[in-house]
Amino acid sequence: MKKILVLLGPNLNMVGVREKGIYGAETAESIELQIKQYAESKGFSADVFQSNHEGDLIDKIHDSRENYNGVIINAGALTHYSYALRDAIACVKIPFVEVHMSNIHAREEFRHTSVIAPVCAGQIAGFGKNSYFLAIEALKDLM
Repeated sequence: MKKILVLLGPNLNMVGVREKGIYGAETAESIELQIKQYAESKGFSADVFQSNHEGDLIDKIHDSRENYNGVIINAGALTHYSYALRDAIACVKIPFVEVHMSNIHAREEFRHTSVIAPVCAGQIAGFGKNSYFLAIEALKDLM
């Protein structure tokens, strides 16, 4: 069975608590369970890892090259300025799909630019938790 990693960056553990008008009221834990169940229904094993620390995310990206067939990444605010995450993704030769629950292009100007997009296979944004499910579908064709 192919394995995927879902990487979640800073503050994504607070989904369901923070900015409910943007991220909804459903908890991060509930969404994580649904991601795992959806992945399994599509024939994948999925692990979810969330950290508020950039270095932990980088370590997990490096680790993914030997342990996963593809990665879904919602880097949160790190999307917009972390060249360290960008370089880590570029080092790993497995497909990455960038995901955002909100439509980053309809929000504040600083959110419109993703420094990780050029090293990801694609970007899915604006569909709430369904963004993760769409990314699983995208990975099916990339792995």
